[in-house]
Amino acid sequence: MIGVFGGTFDPVHHGHLRMAQEVLDATPMSELRLIPCHVPPHRETPGTPSEARAKLLEIALEHGDPRLRIDRRELERPGPSYMVDTLLSLRESLGDKVSLALILGADAMQGLPGWSRWTQLTDLAHLIFLGRPGYLPAGPVALQEHLKDRWQDHPQRLIEAPHGFAIQLPVTQLDISASKIRELIRRGLRADYLSPAPVLDEIRRRGLYRSG
Repeated sequence: MIGVFGGTFDPVHHGHLRMAQEVLDATPMSELRLIPCHVPPHRETPGTPSEARAKLLEIALEHGDPRLRIDRRELERPGPSYMVDTLLSLRESLGDKVSLALILGADAMQGLPGWSRWTQLTDLAHLIFLGRPGYLPAGPVALQEHLKDRWQDHPQRLIEAPHGFAIQLPVTQLDISASKIRELIRRGLRADYLSPAPVLDEIRRRGLYRSG
């Protein structure tokens, strides 16, 4: 099974990486692809160039779990980075037999019915919803209705089909935000221990997130 974890990663931080690692360890995934978003459809486009954000992500993954990999396909596609198009692209390259699983956080879960062609997501992949231990949100009514016959109680069930199931997975959610890192750097303060040191070194080298 291959996992898909999209985001702006502006910049990547330990919160992203810890969640990704715990998903790998809790599921039968052979790899988890982190996909930097080029043009976010549902939020403001990052001020940091896509290629710079991807490079930071590449550096963050360099010495970690080899099952964590960067996938640049959204950077190579013009226009808004709709996840349904990304999954269609993955299906074209991987075929229809491989199990795919899209990883979604609590915020994405609440906004999912506003995504482009969102009901098609389960035709292409399983959905893994992440939540804090002890708190797994129900999601909007439209999403509950769409998923009512798709819920599974164990991640192992996801390898029994290439797509169409949904699970909720509790993971550690570190209280770290990319916006906090950007703000610290803008103010001339250090963001040590919020993101891997090599990532912060590259940010300093490129002069990213500085005021003006």
